[in-house]
Amino acid sequence: MDGPSLFTGSESDDGTFVPFTDILFNVLLGFTMMVFVAFALIRPDAKSGIIDTNAEFIITTTWPDDNDDDIDTYVQDPTGNVVWYHSMQKGFVTLDRDDRGNYLDEVTVNGVTHHIALNQETVTIRGILPGDYAINVYHFTNPSAAAVPVTVKVEKINPKLSVVYYDTLVLDHKGDEKTVVRFSLDKDGAVSGINTVPVSLIQAVRK
Repeated sequence: MDGPSLFTGSESDDGTFVPFTDILFNVLLGFTMMVFVAFALIRPDAKSGIIDTNAEFIITTTWPDDNDDDIDTYVQDPTGNVVWYHSMQKGFVTLDRDDRGNYLDEVTVNGVTHHIALNQETVTIRGILPGDYAINVYHFTNPSAAAVPVTVKVEKINPKLSVVYYDTLVLDHKGDEKTVVRFSLDKDGAVSGINTVPVSLIQAVRK
């Protein structure tokens, strides 16, 4: 003999209660998945503006915007290699562009000329090579016939961004070469021995 039912009248189980809970669970699961996918699609936009630079050091040379003078950056690594406008990549060191003042700083698109006023060269050191480094700047051409202030910044990227050196010096004539900074790296990339003892990298490349 069957025992008493737990449901009476309209509360009796007619077999629809369990499927209903399954449907409700599936709807909630589907909604959760849609929210997760939506957030996953949003995340790249949230990171816009973040640039991953594969470098250990960045050396930035700038001089006044719209200046016609051609300032060149020279970087020597511990092996004696010198990166400059005629040799833009040696070992771990790379010069991104030879900026020649206002030369080739205009592009015409659909009859409209766009001018880039910025005068800047950037050198990256992409790996750690222990030893001594030297950074020079050189006044290649001087059509302005005036002295030019040149700012050089050396930044260490890893493990966090820090400024190794920052200064402005003046190149006052065509052919003027100045040593900006010299420093040493150990095997872990630690910087030491920062100095400004002059060394000619022009003479080094001419050899």
